[in-house]
Amino acid sequence: MKRKLVLENGVVLEGLGFGSDKEIVCELVFNTSMVGYQEILSDPSYHDQFVVMTYPLIGNYGLAEEDYETKIPSLGGLIVREVNHTPSNFRFTKTLNEVMTEFDIPGISEVDTRMLTRIIRNEGSMKCAMISENTSIEEALAMIEEYEYPTNQISEVTSKLTWLSRTPNVKYNVVAIDCGIKLNIVRKLNEKGCNVTIVPYGTSSKEILSHKPDGLFISNGPGDPVNAEAVIKNVKELQGELPIFGICLGHQIIALANNAKTYKLKFGHRGGNHPVMNLENKKLEITSQNHSYAVVEDSLKNTALQSTHINLLDHTIEGLKSDKDQIFSVQYHPESAPGPQDSDYLFDVFINQMNELVGDENA
Repeated sequence: MKRKLVLENGVVLEGLGFGSDKEIVCELVFNTSMVGYQEILSDPSYHDQFVVMTYPLIGNYGLAEEDYETKIPSLGGLIVREVNHTPSNFRFTKTLNEVMTEFDIPGISEVDTRMLTRIIRNEGSMKCAMISENTSIEEALAMIEEYEYPTNQISEVTSKLTWLSRTPNVKYNVVAIDCGIKLNIVRKLNEKGCNVTIVPYGTSSKEILSHKPDGLFISNGPGDPVNAEAVIKNVKELQGELPIFGICLGHQIIALANNAKTYKLKFGHRGGNHPVMNLENKKLEITSQNHSYAVVEDSLKNTALQSTHINLLDHTIEGLKSDKDQIFSVQYHPESAPGPQDSDYLFDVFINQMNELVGDENA
């Protein structure tokens, strides 16, 4: 079936549809990862976004049950140059088309993704309509005009109930606030000897402490961090009480909780090869990234936070910490799903902080 993309700036592209056949308007962004389309498709941080994959062939290794980042993917739509419907991979259980149809996610192929990426890079992320061939351009532009960027994405992707991910030989108990948490973060914490209690976005600090955590984790998630008011409040109330680690949206929330500011990037950072400098040891890390917002560097001056990492492409803040409050965060994704594993040590930093706390209590 034929399908069309209509951009906010008036550009129209025609291609072939796959997945769901629904018509929808979303924000248009791009990702430069060469592999990992399953993790991207199922990452809650992409909730209600169209993702342009710059790598030309997508779907060639199918999707495997063990690799999802959430059980219910909610990507707005996927835009590719070529989609493969007959994958070759002994682990795959479903094709990309089957999964996108199952979860009502529309896709379009046979479009010029390089041109789309250049448009986003030069003009910034923008609204876009994915429509059938029977819908007129005028109707699509009217849909775009009426569309407003949502402010409730976190509440739509967070867990509805508290749940526990256990591990053998547990050493630490971590509470993770689910703003759209990726499952590989939970897997990483389990590997490090942590039982992880995942709590919904609106959980109070009193209820968090009732789980007797050794540490608190603030997850990734979609949307503008200023809308995460409940979690910002939690961080304000709990920092200094126990070690806190934040990733991506969690990084921005920690900054806002300490009276720093955030702003929206022109087209964001999304890919698996972004260079980041660790300012403490001057080592370079190649990182996996997916975010639209960044911390305003000048706004850190009157806070207890200090920068620990910077992006070498545009010098945006990629890491923060306060030793006094045992709180730290990174803008990128050390759980590496998909992406390089240079930053896995950050989970050990969190473990060491909790070990000091547990050791003091046992002394």
